[in-house]
Amino acid sequence: MAWLVLILAGLFEVAWAVGLKYTHGFTRLVPSLWTLASMVASLGLLGLALRSLPLGTAYAVWTGIGTIGTALLGIVLFQESTEAMRLACIALILLGIVGLKLVTP
Repeated sequence: MAWLVLILAGLFEVAWAVGLKYTHGFTRLVPSLWTLASMVASLGLLGLALRSLPLGTAYAVWTGIGTIGTALLGIVLFQESTEAMRLACIALILLGIVGLKLVTP
């Protein structure tokens, strides 16, 4: 269950990271509120996951999910680079997350 909570926390991290782009420096009300709510949800869920997962593993997975999701949405929503080396690096982050899951009880 802690892993599911951690994944959800990571998805909310993606939401607030992408949301920051839409706030235009927190000058737009609705995107700003969504971003702030996503931040609270992400940190709250991370805190719950930390009750039973090791800190280093949970934090690395949380930021990894956020990094991968934000990078992929940057590609889809903002036409960011799809250069092969960039995609390979994103894949390496995913490999690291999977590796941490495999070695963490």
